[in-house]
Amino acid sequence: MGKVYAGCRPLIVGGLILTLMIASCKKDNKVTPVVPKAVPIATLGLYEVQSTIYRRVFIGVSVGTVAKVYYTVFDTGSSAMTMDADGLIPANLITTNGFTIAGDSLLVNGITVTKKTATLTYGDATAGIKEYGNLAYATLTIGDENGSTITKRIPFFLYYKAVDTQTGTNLGTHENDVFGVGPNTRFSNLSIASPISYFDMKDGLTQGFKLSKFDVNKYTSTGTFVKDLLTIGLVPDDISSSSGFVMHNLTQTTAGYSPNIPASITFNGKTIQGTLLFDTGTPAFANIEDPGATANQTQLPANSVVKITTGSGFSYTYTTTSDYNLTQVDNPNFTKDPRTIFSIDFFNDNEFLLDYTNHKIGLKN
Repeated sequence: MGKVYAGCRPLIVGGLILTLMIASCKKDNKVTPVVPKAVPIATLGLYEVQSTIYRRVFIGVSVGTVAKVYYTVFDTGSSAMTMDADGLIPANLITTNGFTIAGDSLLVNGITVTKKTATLTYGDATAGIKEYGNLAYATLTIGDENGSTITKRIPFFLYYKAVDTQTGTNLGTHENDVFGVGPNTRFSNLSIASPISYFDMKDGLTQGFKLSKFDVNKYTSTGTFVKDLLTIGLVPDDISSSSGFVMHNLTQTTAGYSPNIPASITFNGKTIQGTLLFDTGTPAFANIEDPGATANQTQLPANSVVKITTGSGFSYTYTTTSDYNLTQVDNPNFTKDPRTIFSIDFFNDNEFLLDYTNHKIGLKN
């Protein structure tokens, strides 16, 4: 309902209607509708952690009605959230072989555990981890007391056991909790995607997220909270041609959309063609997969220059040191993984954007 202005009420003076005032009230005052400005769903901080040469970023997550915040690895290289069941459901319902589910499903602490089982594998032939568990559903609180946002009820993977594939030893509780934000929509035999991809968009937002450049000076052994690193929900300026991001169209696969980007890779005076994965979950070494490598795995010496150029025109050059941008050259016959993977150090120098709606990755120096 439009605003009523008192000055446009008919006035009666001495029994005469002031027709001039009436006429003025009949003017067609057109009002231009105000279009709400797109505002991100949330802008959250991440924790930057370092142990020897290994660096990771973590994000806090609370599951269902469990008040405790668990800190999960923020991982652009995978596409689902996985969480250890320890502390989320009663211990007597967790066995070494799975969950005790009497009926069709188990509902406890706001978490629904289904009978749909799976084994999720991380890593390659040289090192890896397997998680064993079930598809589950719950609302998630993403973040902690420094800022958070709440999802609707969404799927995630609840595991009862995580095993090192090389040694066969079990990992400690919550040691491999992963907050995977990649573009795939299936993992193993599960229809499951990034928790961020389940937010409903409105008022001009596009489904996706943006990462600001990580602060190379904030990595500490105890973890340092760095605010405003993660923006959930993309505004029009984020994906416009003037944003500074070089956009890369992703290829559809049976698992969803591949995060791997075709590029040329130059190192040691040679250039090869490959596909790149930009992976916050790789904590130290970039791995260049060279089919012509004469050794299974070789580390580039300090002061080696590596350059990448994607087919969409994004270029990035870095120099290895004894502490940062550590890089290995692998023979893919050894790793059984043809992708060249750039580690978390890439994100210390560049911004990253993932548009789930239009299936694009944006990179920005």
